[in-house]
Amino acid sequence: MASTALEIIAFVVSISGWLLVSSTVPTDYWKVSTNDGTVITTATFWANLWKTCVTDSTGVSNCKDFPSMLALDGYIQACRGLMIAAVSLGFFGSIIALFGMKCTKVGGSEKAKAKIACLAGIVFVLSGLCSMTGCSLYANKITTEFFDPLYIDQKYELGAALFIGWSGASLCIIGGVIFCFSIYESNKTPRMGYAYNGPTSVVSSRTKHHGGGEGKTSNPSKQFDKNAYV
Repeated sequence: MASTALEIIAFVVSISGWLLVSSTVPTDYWKVSTNDGTVITTATFWANLWKTCVTDSTGVSNCKDFPSMLALDGYIQACRGLMIAAVSLGFFGSIIALFGMKCTKVGGSEKAKAKIACLAGIVFVLSGLCSMTGCSLYANKITTEFFDPLYIDQKYELGAALFIGWSGASLCIIGGVIFCFSIYESNKTPRMGYAYNGPTSVVSSRTKHHGGGEGKTSNPSKQFDKNAYV
């Protein structure tokens, strides 16, 4: 019963993390222009994995899609691949988890379900690691440019999408670990003890077979006394 509850908790946590990771990919604000050292802000620059935009003081945004995938910076291409891999792994992990959970009627025997659930946990952990790596790589690029005194172009700060991606990745990893821990709990089955009664002699077995038990054997000294032949 405890392992079933752990599997349900792991499934909910993992699915929540996967949804957060999936919502990170189309989110606009991966990086936002910094206001450090400026007195009057007339425009806000921001970008994500697919486009770069500028929003003026009236709230009107003008966006420009990245023209060519091959002409992009290496870190953006890597982040795209990692985030798409994270979303794909989370999708397959959710399907595998449905087959491996004890509360479902698919997946085969208990032993087969345990292996499937463990596989789902590993897939969710991989999904979380991909998302964590992609967001960290993007954030490293932003912080490197921000603290570089020789960098004279527009500097950016961390956007909201990065924090959402980190949160989703953490939930996926936690859910995958709980999946594996629930399998460990289900394998801890109690062992039945057997009492050892010792070897059974031939006489005692014959006595039991003929219905003779304890207290039914007669004592010859009690049947014949000294006046028996008088």
